[in-house]
Amino acid sequence: MCLRSSSYTSPKPCKHLADYKLRHAFNGYDSLQNCLRTTPSGRTRVDNHSTKIPRCNFCNGYQGRLYICLMCSSISCSTHILLHTQSKSGHDVAIEIERSELYCCLCCDQVYDPDFDKVVVSEQIKGSCPGRSNKRRRLDSGMELDLKKSKQLIAMRDGRAKSCYPLGLRGLNNLGNTCFMNSVLQALLHAPPLRNYFLSDHHNRDECKRRYGEKLCLLCDIGALVSAMFSGDRSPYSPAQFLYSWWQHSSNLASYEEQDAHEFFISVLDGIHEKESKVRNSSKDDGDCQCIAHRAFSGLLRSDVTCTTCGFTSTTYDPCVDISLNLDTVNSSAAEKTGLSTLSGCLNLFTRAERLGSDSKLHCQNCQELRDTSKQLSISRLPLVLCLHIKRFEHSLIRKTSRKIDQYLQFPFALDMTPYLSSSIVRSRFGNRIFAFECENTDSSAEYEIFAVIAHSGMLESGHYVTYLHVNSQWYKCDDAWICEVDEGIVRASQCYMLFYVQKLLYYKANKDLSCNVSVESR
Repeated sequence: MCLRSSSYTSPKPCKHLADYKLRHAFNGYDSLQNCLRTTPSGRTRVDNHSTKIPRCNFCNGYQGRLYICLMCSSISCSTHILLHTQSKSGHDVAIEIERSELYCCLCCDQVYDPDFDKVVVSEQIKGSCPGRSNKRRRLDSGMELDLKKSKQLIAMRDGRAKSCYPLGLRGLNNLGNTCFMNSVLQALLHAPPLRNYFLSDHHNRDECKRRYGEKLCLLCDIGALVSAMFSGDRSPYSPAQFLYSWWQHSSNLASYEEQDAHEFFISVLDGIHEKESKVRNSSKDDGDCQCIAHRAFSGLLRSDVTCTTCGFTSTTYDPCVDISLNLDTVNSSAAEKTGLSTLSGCLNLFTRAERLGSDSKLHCQNCQELRDTSKQLSISRLPLVLCLHIKRFEHSLIRKTSRKIDQYLQFPFALDMTPYLSSSIVRSRFGNRIFAFECENTDSSAEYEIFAVIAHSGMLESGHYVTYLHVNSQWYKCDDAWICEVDEGIVRASQCYMLFYVQKLLYYKANKDLSCNVSVESR
């Protein structure tokens, strides 16, 4: 499969960035190059002040995100950056100091510019391989700022250059507040069923264009993205073509504003389902759908509504591609004392019988009148890939307020879902009596191993998403364009937002082929 589709294009810069480049060309970029410093972790940041800690010129604050103006080098925090722009005409573009990313002060958003990326990448290449002078000379003389040949851009750990990360680990450039997209894509593309589907060319892009003649196809662009991620190239990849294709599918979410990672995840799976249903001439929206999205992620929830008067139970089944869990802070005294919740506590809360209020009386088929009822959820059929969404964002329609729940969650790397299956829940309800279940899972298929964690840091309005991937018994942090090794303690301490597990047998089988023994030196 080819590395990129022929229709690949970078996103257009915002009007203010375009105006800046028209007036000043690359003057600001050139002067910035002398101020870039590569940290031991491999990240490039802006450092042009004599003081060790940069501070906002308005409030003297140093915490949170700080921005340096491309025109006057004035530093402002996220609260005062707009004030600086309003006070000085033409000072519209700044750079986020810690991450070296362009920021439009008038759009209040990150913006992407390939010319700016060349400057940053060039400096990062020089700083990432300090002990390889011969390689440096070849880079300086032969590559200059050519991003297509920048295969030496790799992350570092403990100050040592890493030349052999597993195949598939590649950073994704932030195209303007797209960390939500990058974090989900890293998890999706490392889900074994989805990854194998596209690497095996089950959706052939050439055939798709020939048969349907569509210029934009979400599946084709995902296939191109998988090819690029597993090509062996280590330089950060810009998923601009995919972003544009997704915008066409989800026009209501088409903007450079920060989006919710979970909402994006559901939107992508929905797009895959719609496209494959069109190809297969199928309209199935239930668990029997054979599209790759449902084959990988679809499970079946069972809902039992019981009349508290006569005991009659009405059972319904609903397909799902993920399970959304409330943090068990309200119902756990231990959580209140320690500030921690547990995944088992969240799952117990999800499958616990809940008595519905008197204003939610339902019609009992046996009593033939409205009755008080109780409702209990359980899992009738488990998916190959289990996605658990932690509800960290609360929105109150009455108070018209929103907030983020910063409660930490303890989660296991190996998860047994047997206690939450319908077979276990119903048997427990009736004193562990023996019942036959049509969709009962075997013990082996209820055992899962974690392979990805999406974490959210910061506040509701100005947060950031990163992904932790477990590949070949090692954890890696994917923070947009940067990849680095981390210890499992860092993963456990993160504010997890989405957890991705895969059935244990599939996990070990999939990891056999994911090792890379070719170093950058031999390329």
